[in-house]
Amino acid sequence: MGYQALYRVWRPQKFEDLVGQRMITQTLKNAISTGQTSHAYLFTGPRGTGKTSAAKIFAKAINCHHQENGEPCNKCETCRAITEGRLNDVIEIDAASNNSVDEVRDIRDKVKYAPTQADYKVYIIDEVHMLSTGAFNALLKTLEEPPANVVFILATTEPHKIPATIISRTQRFDFRRIDMHDIYERMVYILEQKELRYDEKALKVIAKAAAGGMRDALSILDQVLSFGDSEVTLENALLVTGSVTQEKVINYLQSIFAHKTAQALEELQLILEEGKDANRFIEDIIDYYRTLLIFKTAPEILKDEETSELGEDFKSLAEKADTKILYEAIDILNQQQQSMRFSTHTDVYLEVLTVKLAQLTMENNTVSAGTTQKIKRLQEQLQDLQKQIEDLKVHGVSIVNTKASGASQIKGTGQTKAQKRNAPKVDLKKVYPVLTNATRDSLVQLKGVWGDLMTMLSVTQRAMMNITQPVAASENGVIVSFKYDFLCQKAMGDKELIQALDDGLERLVGERMTMVFITQTQWPQMRQKYLVEHKEKLENGSKESKPKTAPIKKDTIVEEAKKMFGEDIVEVKED
Repeated sequence: MGYQALYRVWRPQKFEDLVGQRMITQTLKNAISTGQTSHAYLFTGPRGTGKTSAAKIFAKAINCHHQENGEPCNKCETCRAITEGRLNDVIEIDAASNNSVDEVRDIRDKVKYAPTQADYKVYIIDEVHMLSTGAFNALLKTLEEPPANVVFILATTEPHKIPATIISRTQRFDFRRIDMHDIYERMVYILEQKELRYDEKALKVIAKAAAGGMRDALSILDQVLSFGDSEVTLENALLVTGSVTQEKVINYLQSIFAHKTAQALEELQLILEEGKDANRFIEDIIDYYRTLLIFKTAPEILKDEETSELGEDFKSLAEKADTKILYEAIDILNQQQQSMRFSTHTDVYLEVLTVKLAQLTMENNTVSAGTTQKIKRLQEQLQDLQKQIEDLKVHGVSIVNTKASGASQIKGTGQTKAQKRNAPKVDLKKVYPVLTNATRDSLVQLKGVWGDLMTMLSVTQRAMMNITQPVAASENGVIVSFKYDFLCQKAMGDKELIQALDDGLERLVGERMTMVFITQTQWPQMRQKYLVEHKEKLENGSKESKPKTAPIKKDTIVEEAKKMFGEDIVEVKED
């Protein structure tokens, strides 16, 4: 016979050979040794975790006359026949290609006949979730009341696709992903039995790439052995798995943490030029960030061998890293990994990811001590002002419409003399042109992009503009209201802030707009003053826009104010 793959040659033949499923194997052994086996079992779990192997071992053990403590002897004729797949009483069915109603009915008809050689007939149905609805219905009655000498073992990787009526008639065992250490130990055992040389680091790379599946691990090991002329080296393991060396990962992340975007992109290019798999690269980076996070928050969780392998470069990165940044970085990596799943341009996604990670750390980690102090002072001032404002409870201006004379009156704002004296001066030559051409649509548009504009600012600029909002807008101008007078005064003298706001608005709305700053207490007065001073012009404009026969039923100033600022802002009170 020709060469056989490792996963076939080293397939478990006894329950004790099954790696990482101790609870399941012990339960099955106890059931067999005490004669308390069920008529139907459901084995679920990821691929390569031992479901089909456990089913075959169970079939041998239940039919072996020399079994000890639930383990088959693997020497008698029955055990050897099952191992070689030539016993007619153990039937393996692939539900992926035999999923019709007729094939299940054929099973139902034949199940009534007694076994010819063994004590029990064992039906092993692999990938059972692939059966059609009609096939499940045909199987249901047989599972409910099978003959005494028949056992069904259903295996699947997707138990959620199996009807609850089927699951309720079986004993369910959930096979878990195999631990990396257990996979590593199994590979060491196989290589030592074959007397082959290996590098421990190479086996750890393979165990990690297998993602909890023993069959995948042995398949990768087979490839590495073939590539390296029956020797397992780290270089060959990295090439076969598409993984990245620890050194290259550290070089890449050092550039990220140092905010050197260009250098990080160069490191990425070197990695990709070596033919590394993009998805495997992201998994390596996620794993590294995860280790950094655990090392900073709960180092006792890391195993001793993991901690001993962490070098000085890792510990240096851990000192620089901030836990909040690590959280955000892992979120970005997960999102990018999902986006890459169906893309053919994975290199582009990795380049975008690199820039995002570098900017993320730069934005959060490079804030100078002076900037931090400024933010702290601003926060303290804001807290003091909030306490004062709670006492003052400043009210806005209302337009009062009297029935008798139709004249408009201003309601007081409750502003103190000190506030009026310290309030920043507003340039009416800039305010009035904006109000003259202001529209509700322009204001709605500005409010819609205001949040996006804030994200374009630096940390200190956002702190200053955090509680502002546009209150009036035209096609080429906007009036911005500040909640606190001192912030408005500060913003008026900050040329960098004004430049950043102008540039950001131009990018968002496509127009260069004049920006006017005003305090929350000044705005109602300014608005009312404009309406009173331009009363005659507003009335004439309103009359010209209507047919001469149409009577003017409402106060024109009130109507114009509503058009300009919106009904939700203008308050009309009848005296």
